[in-house]
Formats: sequence, structure tokens, C-alpha cells
Amino acid sequence: MKREFIAWQEDQDQLVLKAKGEWTLYFVPEIEKRLQLVPLGREIVWDLSGVTDFDSSGVLLFIEYLKRFKRNTKVKVVGYTPSQKEMYDLLRQHMVEAIPPRKEGFLEEIGKAALETVHDIRDFVTFLGQLFYTLFYALFHPRSIRFKEMVYHIHQSGFNALVIIGLTSFLVGMVIAYQGAVELSKFGADIFIVDTVGISIVRELGPMITAIVIAGRSGSAYTAEIGAMKITEEIAAMRTMGFDPYHFLVLPRIFALMIALPLLIFFSDIIGIFGGMVASNMVTGISYDQFISRLYEVLEAKHYILGMIKGPVFAFLIAAIGCFRGFQVSDNTESIGLHTTASVVNSIFMVIAFDALFSVIYTEFDL
Repeated sequence: MKREFIAWQEDQDQLVLKAKGEWTLYFVPEIEKRLQLVPLGREIVWDLSGVTDFDSSGVLLFIEYLKRFKRNTKVKVVGYTPSQKEMYDLLRQHMVEAIPPRKEGFLEEIGKAALETVHDIRDFVTFLGQLFYTLFYALFHPRSIRFKEMVYHIHQSGFNALVIIGLTSFLVGMVIAYQGAVELSKFGADIFIVDTVGISIVRELGPMITAIVIAGRSGSAYTAEIGAMKITEEIAAMRTMGFDPYHFLVLPRIFALMIALPLLIFFSDIIGIFGGMVASNMVTGISYDQFISRLYEVLEAKHYILGMIKGPVFAFLIAAIGCFRGFQVSDNTESIGLHTTASVVNSIFMVIAFDALFSVIYTEFDL
């Protein structure tokens, strides 16, 4: 037989709410389901005379819904016994109101952000220490290097990126030529657009644009791949079986990107210069033969070398940051998105920062 804990009668002016039976911990879920169905909108007379037993859980439920009803209408409580009133007063006096969360101040937010940054730097230094240890071990034990996986990642990070690298470099070369031609043509120095396009792309724009594209494409992939392996506990299983994740997961990716990125930079330089050549011919009428002849005069081999030197450095930064963020992923899918975003942002920042450092060094040594 189903127990009835709440019943009500409605008339024009008021709703009589009758509580019945045992209002105890065991029946609280059933009573609450029934209380949620009580219609509001008119004055409520809550009659407790039918309650046969009342424990603290029942009284707390009564207090909670009495507050809710009073927010919407006038409530009058009748039929309670002295013992029920005494328990109500006791619990009401000792109830702790929920404390709203304190809003963080501006300085506190800055402090937390600074502390998180310090922890990130500390963790990254620890990661680099373990990485260099594994790297030196691999160099002294070349048979342990996983060449098959390295070739796979060279294909994924290098060959598969040729289209996007080529398209980006071609458009950058065209933009440089267009913008430079507008200003140089004012002085009748159209031919110097070749100098601008050739040297700027080979020394600066080619390496940096290529590294930024690879950071967004391959660096993020490294984070997502390792992060997914961490969520599925594959990395924990590797450690359990005695395999070093740095040796099996990190080193092949770093070696692969350090080989692939200089080659991509070389490809980017060629396509970027070709884009500048096309734009120069369209805007200023410089023929392809004139462009190539001038390029032979101004573009020395050292410019190519100075640009290519940046490749392995940028590659190491992108791969290391991508793998580091992958190991930081926690046990939920949202964390993959957050750390993948952080990986791309950190990689691009470090690429630009080290590109500026290279520019200072080249300038100081008059290169």
C-alpha cells in the first residue's frame, strides 16, 4: 500500500496543505517529490496535525520548503505539537547559512596567475632534464633510437605539411612584394623589390612562418596524441611494463621535427620567393629573368644558412612544448583542449622570442 505524506485541498482564497505519516529520513525522498508538486499562487495553510513521527531530517525538509513557499505566497502553519515546535526552533537556531564564495581581487588573480606560471616553468625544467638525460643516452646507444617511428613522424610532420606551408609562403611572398612595390615605385627603385623579398623571406619570414604553421599543426597534434594516451592510461601501462615514455614517445617526435623543419624552411623559402616573383611581375612589370638575375646578385648563401640554422632550434622548442603539454593532460577530455591550446600559444611565443634573439645575435656579429 502506497503511503500518503502530503495532500491538499484548494478553494478560492487558500490552499490547505495536510502533512501525514512519518516525516523521517527514510521517507524524505518520497515526501520531497510530493512537495514539488504543490501548486502555488494562493495563501497556504500548512496543517501538521497528521504527522505521526518527525525526526531532524523531516524537520529540515519542512524548513526548506517553508522558505520556498514563503518566497511566493503567505504561509500559515497549524497543528504542530510542542515537541515538534521545540525541534523546529532548535534546528532553526543552529542552521548554518550557505556562505557565498568570496570574489577574488585583482591582485589575487595576478598572484595566482604568476604562481601557475612559476609552477609551469619548474615542471618544464624538470621535463627538459629528463628529456636531455634520455637524449644523451640515445646518442651513446644509437641502436635504441626508434628509426621507424622517426620516419613515420617525419612523414606526418613534414611531407603532409608541404601543401599548407607552400600556400602560406606563396601568399606571404606576394604580400611582401605588393607592399614593397607600392613604396619603392615612388622612388623609381622597383628592382630593389627583389632584395626585399629575397632577403626578408630567407632570413626571417620563411623560418618564422614555417615554424608558426608547424606549431599550430604538428605541435598541437603531439599534445593531443600524448594527452589521449595519458587519459586511456597507455602511458601508465608503458611505465608498468618498464618502457620509458620519453624514449618511446618524445625522442622520435623531437628527432623527426628537427629533421623535417629545416627542409620545410628550404621549401618555404623557394615558394615564398616565387610568390614575390609573380607579384613583382604583375605590379611592376619586372620579368622573371630580371628577378632571378638580381636575386643571384643580392642573395648570398649565408642568408640561407642563417635562416636554416633557426630550423632545428624552432623544431626542438615546438616538439618539446607539445610533448610537455601532452604529459600535463589530466583525466578528462576538456583538459586535452586546454593543454592543446596552451601548447600552440606557448610554441608560437617561444618561436617569436627566439627569432628575436637570433636577430640580435646576427646583428651583434654583423651577419
